[in-house]
Amino acid sequence: MATRKNTTDDPLAPLTLAVGQEDLLLDRAVREVVAAARAADPDTDVRDLNPEQLQPGTLAELTSPSLFSERKVLVVRNAQDLSADTVKDVKAYLASPDEDVVLVLLHAGGAKGKGLLDAARKAGAREIACPKMAKAADRLAFVRGEFRTAGRSATPEACQALVDAIGSDLRELASAVAQLCADVEGTIDEAVVGRYYTGRAEASSFTVADRAVEGRAAEALEALRWSLATGVAPVLITSALAQAVRAIGKLASAPRGARPGDLARDLGMPPWKIDRVRQQMRGWSADGVADALRAVAEADAGVKGGGDDPEYALEKAVVAVARAARPRRPAY
Repeated sequence: MATRKNTTDDPLAPLTLAVGQEDLLLDRAVREVVAAARAADPDTDVRDLNPEQLQPGTLAELTSPSLFSERKVLVVRNAQDLSADTVKDVKAYLASPDEDVVLVLLHAGGAKGKGLLDAARKAGAREIACPKMAKAADRLAFVRGEFRTAGRSATPEACQALVDAIGSDLRELASAVAQLCADVEGTIDEAVVGRYYTGRAEASSFTVADRAVEGRAAEALEALRWSLATGVAPVLITSALAQAVRAIGKLASAPRGARPGDLARDLGMPPWKIDRVRQQMRGWSADGVADALRAVAEADAGVKGGGDDPEYALEKAVVAVARAARPRRPAY
């Protein structure tokens, strides 16, 4: 049997503590430990347990020496829900863990079960953070990390497009990255993501908005009709149009010569978006931004019950935005 390393980065450390509520990350933490254990000992006995299965005395039984000296991995899910008596058993075990046992505690974090959380940390647990990724920026960082882990190159625009297309489900995001890596050679760019996920609501609506603010009316209308045909809600399209026009207005009013990093921080945009909006804003004027925002507001009212034909309201807004993007007035 392989000798366990004495480092907190070692998946075969006596105790791994996975903290958070993101199921994908929790499952990955478990798989990493199990894979390492079975690489060291193919006969490793793995037990995946919930709080109901861990009664007082059960842990002592499971961690008792095996007749065949086999390695064990004990996974305890929802450790914050363990009974008070079982928590006492776990704390007692942590004081003197068995060298052939790897204990993995999955804890949601927070106040419930905090005593066990503190005890595990005090015992020197190898800790893995598995937080819910509620912010789009966190999901974007996750996608970038997935591509890096796969050893593949993806442009910032492609990563953002994937997040826009898939949404907040980390499992779907991870699956999408894996599919793209398997199917596509070379650098993965925004066009590739668009080909794979063009039917997604968010991707479709942002495509309409991008083409419109670039003054490409025909392409914007084509994207609009495709979006509506695939079931995209009209309110998503007006929202995307409003975001795109506002971004141009924000960047146009920013100090000239400011660095992209400073602009990204001040305007609340990722650096890659600063570059894209700079390209899109050519030909725009202050009056153009105002005209476009009024057109989008009218369309928004139309699709929310203020008009008889939501599709016509959207087409009218798309054409108005595209016209506003043309260099008919002095640029900023």
